[in-house]
Amino acid sequence: MANNGTGGNNNNIDQYITSPKMRKPPPILLPLPENNEVTIPMPMTPSEFKERLIFGPFSPSPRDSSLSQKHSPSSSSSAADTFSSDSSPLDPLLPPQHHHGHALHRSKTAPAMTIINDLHHPIIHQQTDLESSRSVVRQAFALLVVYLSLGVLIYWLNRDHYVVNQTHPVVDGLYFCIVTMCTIGYGDITPNSVVTKLFSIMFVLVGFGFIDILLSGMVSYVLDLQESYMLDSAKRRKEPDQRRSYIIDVKKGRMRIRLKVALASGVVVLCIALGVGIMHFIEKIDWLDSFYLSVMSVTTVGYGDRAFKTLPGRLFAAVWLLVSTLAVARAFLYLAEARVDKRNRERAKKVLCETMSVSQFFAADIDNNGCVSKAEYVIYKLKEMEKITDKDITPISKQFDKLDRCSNGKITLVDLLDSSSGD
Repeated sequence: MANNGTGGNNNNIDQYITSPKMRKPPPILLPLPENNEVTIPMPMTPSEFKERLIFGPFSPSPRDSSLSQKHSPSSSSSAADTFSSDSSPLDPLLPPQHHHGHALHRSKTAPAMTIINDLHHPIIHQQTDLESSRSVVRQAFALLVVYLSLGVLIYWLNRDHYVVNQTHPVVDGLYFCIVTMCTIGYGDITPNSVVTKLFSIMFVLVGFGFIDILLSGMVSYVLDLQESYMLDSAKRRKEPDQRRSYIIDVKKGRMRIRLKVALASGVVVLCIALGVGIMHFIEKIDWLDSFYLSVMSVTTVGYGDRAFKTLPGRLFAAVWLLVSTLAVARAFLYLAEARVDKRNRERAKKVLCETMSVSQFFAADIDNNGCVSKAEYVIYKLKEMEKITDKDITPISKQFDKLDRCSNGKITLVDLLDSSSGD
């Protein structure tokens, strides 16, 4: 019985040795470090090199160490230990091994762990744009305060040289500065001396610059901030696609121009209604004349037959005229943008519906090789839609030629690394 047991054990051992599944894997031939020699790692294929470059080197695993130790001679055990601890040629091919019992796998669509261009192309966050916009708003507000303060001071020092129905020097000066800067020109306060006339000329010319600063700085910042809030709220509500697409242009990630026009027009109507109420109850003007004066004021016409005469009315006008005239200007800009956008959409539809003629084929064949590639066709259609011109394409082509070191019409990873190191 003992012999049979021993024979059975021997048969099991023989099966273990001869079985292809139980057989030990053949040794991997790797160049091992000799005395005072540097080990050359196993060469990688282009795909392996790309994966290592994108996902980064894996940390050494016990499997790597065991493989290195098994196939290293005893005479150079210390060198082999050093080699296996530093790096292993199997690093980019073997998955990372963790000792905590959880195998974490990295998706190939995840961002790269090895950021190559961090030193040359730093990432610019959206907070930088927001901070720059806020700084523009602060500068515009500070300049506006200085501009109005200087105007009020000069008016107060020369108030006897103005033809005016006086209420209070400071309020009259502020009212005069706002009416002048907004180019309304009621004519109820007029200069009658050389100094005040020269001051009015300079004040008007400088005022045009402040209107531009206010439009491009403060008003744009407030409207863009309101637009971002509306976009966020519309996305969080999880509304049906039709309602949300009517408000938001999903492809462009912005509010539709028709909604901008509607909001700007609503602000203009609100300003006119507010002006009508204040003029009727404070200036004691009937409803028709109040509406007439309100419209003439917000549109900066200012015939001069009607104006603000009381102290509360002029104090209200100093704020109301500034806000309402800027709102009207922005509304007209949105209307112009809507017209241009509609014209561009109609032109794009017309261009896309056209069939390519022979003359268009030769015009689209940029490299004159007898065929039109997809890139050439896209460029030609964009030029037909008047979205780009040759002036836009030329600097991009020059930038491509700089990156294309081999002049083969393609940008390879080697070219990109060479250009980054050269910079």
